[in-house]
Amino acid sequence: MSNHLKWLANELPVTFVYAGVGLAERRLFAEGLTGDSAVMAQIARRWTRLELPAFHVGDTAGRRRWRSLLKATERQLVLAKAHPGMLTDLDDYLFARATGHIGSFITLITRGCYKAIRTGAEVLTERLLDTVRIDEASEAARHRLQATLATGRRPRRQTVAEPR
Repeated sequence: MSNHLKWLANELPVTFVYAGVGLAERRLFAEGLTGDSAVMAQIARRWTRLELPAFHVGDTAGRRRWRSLLKATERQLVLAKAHPGMLTDLDDYLFARATGHIGSFITLITRGCYKAIRTGAEVLTERLLDTVRIDEASEAARHRLQATLATGRRPRRQTVAEPR
C-alpha cells in the first residue's frame, strides 16, 4: 500500500486527503509492523494526521461553533424555498440527529436536500428530515440525545478516540 500511494503522490500533481476512523488503532500508520520493525513504516513519515473531533453544545463556545456551522451550511443550500434561519432554527434537532459529527450532519443535509427537491418541498424542515435515515451510530444515539436536549440540559462533551 505504501509503495502504491507513494507512486501516486510522485506521479500526479495533486494533494491527497485520506479520511478514516480508528486508523492508528488499526496500525495503518505502522503498516501492520510491530516492535522494532515499526520504525521502518513509511506511511507514518509521509502523512500528517489531522483530527476533527465531534462538535459539542455543552457550553456557549461549543454552541456558537455549532450554530456557525449551521449558518455556513444554510448559505450554501440551493433550494427554492430556503431562507435564513432554516437550519439554525433546528439547531438542537440537527445536533441530536448528527450527534455532533460533521459527517453525519452533512449526510443528513445532503439526503434531506435530495428529498426536498424530489418531493417539491424545496425547504428543509424537521418533518422532512425525520424521514431521512443516516448512519446507524447517529440513529441509535438520536432519541437519548433528543430527550436530553428537550429537558434543557446540555450534553457533556464527548471524548472521541479517533475523529470522523
